[in-house]
Amino acid sequence: MPSSNPLPPKENALFKRILKCYEQKQYKNGLKFAKQILSNPKFTEHGETLAMKGLTLNCLGRKEEAYDCVRKGLRNDLRSHVCWHVYGLLQRSDKKYDEAIKCYRNALKWEKDNIQILRDLSLLQIQMRDLEGYRDTRYQLLMLRPTQRVSWIGYAMSFHLLEDYTNALAILNDFLDQQKASYDYEHSELLLYQNMVIRESGDIDFALKHLDKNESQIVDRLAVEETLGELYLKLKKYDNAVGFYTCLINRNPENTIYYKKLIEAKQITKAEDIVNMYLEFEEMYPRSIPPRRLPLNYATGHTFRELVDKYLRRDFHKGVPPLFVDLRSLYSNADKVKIIESLLLQYVEALKHVGKFSVEEDDAPKEPASALLWVYYYLAQHYDHLGNTDKALSYIDAAIEHTPTLIELFVVKGRIYKHAGDASEAFRWLDEAQALDTADRYINSKCAKYMLRANMIKEAEETCAKFTREGVSAMENLNEMQCMWFQTECALAYQRLEKWGESLKKCHEVDRHFSEIIEDQFDFHTYCMRKMTLRSYVGLLRLEDVLRGHPFYFKAARCAIEVYLHLHDKPPKDECAEQELSTENLAPSELKKLRNKLRKARRKAEVESAQAAQAQVKREQHNKSRNQGDVEPDAPQLDELIPDKLAKVEDPLEQAIKFLKPLQTLAAKQIETHLMAFEIYYRKEKTLLMLQSIKRAYRLNREHCKLHSCLIRFHEYIGRTRESMPAAVRDVVDKEVRPIIDGRSPRDLNESFLKKKSSYLEAILECAKMQYHLDKSAQASALNLVTGISDELTDVTIQNCTRVLQSLRGGDFGSCENVIEEYVKKCHGRFQYASAFKPPSTAVLSPVSGGGGAGSPCENNHIGNELKDNCHSSN
Repeated sequence: MPSSNPLPPKENALFKRILKCYEQKQYKNGLKFAKQILSNPKFTEHGETLAMKGLTLNCLGRKEEAYDCVRKGLRNDLRSHVCWHVYGLLQRSDKKYDEAIKCYRNALKWEKDNIQILRDLSLLQIQMRDLEGYRDTRYQLLMLRPTQRVSWIGYAMSFHLLEDYTNALAILNDFLDQQKASYDYEHSELLLYQNMVIRESGDIDFALKHLDKNESQIVDRLAVEETLGELYLKLKKYDNAVGFYTCLINRNPENTIYYKKLIEAKQITKAEDIVNMYLEFEEMYPRSIPPRRLPLNYATGHTFRELVDKYLRRDFHKGVPPLFVDLRSLYSNADKVKIIESLLLQYVEALKHVGKFSVEEDDAPKEPASALLWVYYYLAQHYDHLGNTDKALSYIDAAIEHTPTLIELFVVKGRIYKHAGDASEAFRWLDEAQALDTADRYINSKCAKYMLRANMIKEAEETCAKFTREGVSAMENLNEMQCMWFQTECALAYQRLEKWGESLKKCHEVDRHFSEIIEDQFDFHTYCMRKMTLRSYVGLLRLEDVLRGHPFYFKAARCAIEVYLHLHDKPPKDECAEQELSTENLAPSELKKLRNKLRKARRKAEVESAQAAQAQVKREQHNKSRNQGDVEPDAPQLDELIPDKLAKVEDPLEQAIKFLKPLQTLAAKQIETHLMAFEIYYRKEKTLLMLQSIKRAYRLNREHCKLHSCLIRFHEYIGRTRESMPAAVRDVVDKEVRPIIDGRSPRDLNESFLKKKSSYLEAILECAKMQYHLDKSAQASALNLVTGISDELTDVTIQNCTRVLQSLRGGDFGSCENVIEEYVKKCHGRFQYASAFKPPSTAVLSPVSGGGGAGSPCENNHIGNELKDNCHSSN
């Protein structure tokens, strides 16, 4: 429908020039033409011109003026599809997709066949995963442009994403029937996409026939062979599958998946036969690694000893640093560990005396001098993995004495100290490694990570600054580059230092990165359709749907939830009010000291604010230089993350729920998700949501220690609030909890769980906490239970002992300073390198300004979780 206020030819020509200037990004010229139209007294209120002026202003970053113009134009011409379309574009630029969709729908009321509006609407619908709406919009586009390939493909894909495979295949077949046989890449991708839809529909026979029929038109030969092999396996046509996987191995003998599929196709079940198959491939491909490495997973006894001996000798001779990482998966088998250890010790003795791997090999040539070095290097990692820190250190020291310039040795020594619980010493050795090669980005990053583990945040930033852009602070540049490992480690370091606002800032930055990644898929909706990369496109959409299930997000969300729970339990105090109260009772001399201290603090704050303002000016200049040249600005400006504001949030539990929701959807298989949910809802006193969290966790692992303490508290909560519960809620709780508690009281539940798990320190800790929680008079009994480290316990590790210490200091057992002191001494005798248990006189103070010592509650906060995450990892 035409505008209610059409322009005469002269002004209409000017309006077309505005549109052209917008398309060519000549925004200033567009404003000049808009001014010419609006300066005419007859058209000062022309709606479409005002709307286009607003759109142009938005591209120049003048957002408020833009919205004023567009809204004014829309009021003047509500029946104009141009005004509604422009308003939708403005909303889209601000990421308000739901509002933009409403605007596009209003525009279509007045111009239902407008191709551009329909395309824009379809992009927003697929971005928001409104698949039914997307299907309807793609149908309209197909009816309007039936000759365009994108129209057919988009409509077919809408049915595919809705899992309506029959209609999707029917549309693809109709489109392909109209096409001539072609041998180009795009037609090949379309056929492979069609086959993907057939496979997902479950019709494996038809998928095989389709691939056989169109094989000559598909240029991606690797995809064809891999798909055929998979199809033959599913159809149990094993002989055909064997042929294809043999060809694939011949094509790429380094791909381990092909070997596993071949074993499945050959239906080999005996370990001896699998080993023999790999040995045959080793003869065929002597330079390939998988035929030599994979049989070690299946071989046992004497056969394993021969194979691993051969494998170790070859890599020690060549000097392969990641050899231990390669073989680490074998360490789940105690017998294989013993065999590897005996061979390593044999190598050391033989290399020391005769320069060979065995003293019995008289005719063998001598090994290079570096062979002994790499055996030392492996042994250090071997004993570190087994928890024998003293032996690990002795071997790595021998290696460093042998070759004091090899960077990898210092990295391993730092890792040994990290696993032993001494983050400060670990950083020192990584710093030594970094000093040997300051141009190595990997070592630089690793050193920064260890600094953060030692709570040296400022130093870590300075270390990273060597490889970040000049003129911008390292922290800001790392945020721009979405360097999430640095930000998550930073958040955890701030959490340990009890700088809650700074920790939350880093967690929110990580959350924003994931939001940006989700927004970035917008550009691919049209690109992938045009370039026909359809299989990759579907994979992208499915990846984006589960993006927040990524470990980076889980780690940041867990940190944020823990901080918000702490802020709820112990809200930050008002410092000004505290100072006013304290100054009333001070002596004049003390008051003078306090005023001097406050004056210095004010001066420091002024300097910091001046530096921050200067940095802000630099940032604005940098952004201005990036946006110059009339380039359309990026995403709308987000609210600045101010640490103090984040730490003093009014509703910490509601903020925690924002981080929890994605985890409940995408990390539902991790029991930690539901335990965190319980902690939040327990504080909010949401009975049914507490019950839901417990049931979900119970379904995953009913023997989990943390779940036990949650169950006891929930049981106790029900008994306390039963009378005030609504009848319907009470009935649901009784019905769902009955199979779990089996009529037992909280105390009986605690005692039965303790009997069942009496050999596990982690379980004893939770039971002791609940014992004190249920009966404060049982403090002595609970403390004796949790601090009695005996040899009968199977999980007396640094992590678990640190958790116990953390719990004692956190007040879970009331006031017990003497017990804490004795417990620290006891743990220090067992874990002499762990900084958490070092006496105050020997503990290394954290270099971070304002941080506690190595044995302080600040530094020990959540160290158990970190050790659990990082222990025995290559990171």
